[in-house]
Amino acid sequence: MRIAIGNDHRGLALKQKLLPLLKELGHEVVDEGVQSAESADYPDYAGRVAQSVASGDTERGILACGSGIGMAIAANKFPGVRATIVADEKMAEMCRRHNNVNVLCLGEAQEAGGLAERIVKTWLATPFDGGRHARRLEKIVAFENNRTS
Repeated sequence: MRIAIGNDHRGLALKQKLLPLLKELGHEVVDEGVQSAESADYPDYAGRVAQSVASGDTERGILACGSGIGMAIAANKFPGVRATIVADEKMAEMCRRHNNVNVLCLGEAQEAGGLAERIVKTWLATPFDGGRHARRLEKIVAFENNRTS
């Protein structure tokens, strides 16, 4: 899978932990994040990753910052992007199964104890269930397209 990863200064250490894992799992990684701890504006990097996913250049994206919140807000402004913050493996599984989330947002606190790595592994391995969940996602796409029916 081709995955875009982006980060601001607070997500740098987390990205550096995830890059080897993603490569070890056999994924091609496009690094759209900062390379230093110098202060950076998270919307710039969320936008790069979200645009990559929205355009189909990459299949999924991962964003890392202080909390993941701002990254998720910014990424969700792009049509076709379903970005969310994930706190644990169960949320990683459910956001894929039921919501077909294509951009995973993580915060720097998840760097400790291997939590982020476990979340990413679960998120990447979990398929979308389709069925009734696909019908629900079609309704969300209608919102994006300014249709309410």
